[in-house]
Amino acid sequence: MSNHHTSYVVQTASLADIELIRELCMQVWPQTYSSILTEEQLAYMLDWMYSPTSLAQQMKEGATFLLLYQEQTPIGYASYQSLQASHFKLHKLYVLPHVQGKGAGRIFLTDLLQRIKGLGAHTLELQVNRYNKAVGFYQQMGFTIRETADIEIGNGFYMNDYIMQIAL
Repeated sequence: MSNHHTSYVVQTASLADIELIRELCMQVWPQTYSSILTEEQLAYMLDWMYSPTSLAQQMKEGATFLLLYQEQTPIGYASYQSLQASHFKLHKLYVLPHVQGKGAGRIFLTDLLQRIKGLGAHTLELQVNRYNKAVGFYQQMGFTIRETADIEIGNGFYMNDYIMQIAL
């Protein structure tokens, strides 16, 4: 890697970006979850959360999606939503496998935290699979585990998650 400072840009996504979000997801999800979830559950969750209809619905219901670009290349996506005035939820935050561990996720999350602070957020919560190495990333970023949750999501599938939270 060269030493010159990589420039990252975070942009708000719109309905026009749904295909791009889906493409990025397909580059991240299988690698993130294939060792954690069955193929059936992975397929079920992808359809549930990432079908074009589902993504459009999430946007319509108030989720803000962000895209992370490195130079001109999209390398990550996130989404967050206000649950109550000062309490927000991070629904998604993913960066492509080849940029993981190189500071991109940290920059992305820091940008997102600044955005929601500007919207009056005092706390941000998230759910993360207990076996996802991102748990360590969120702990490094200042999140703590609030509770352990096994959430039934239909078709006999469960999400075995931690609910983590940070005070802003």
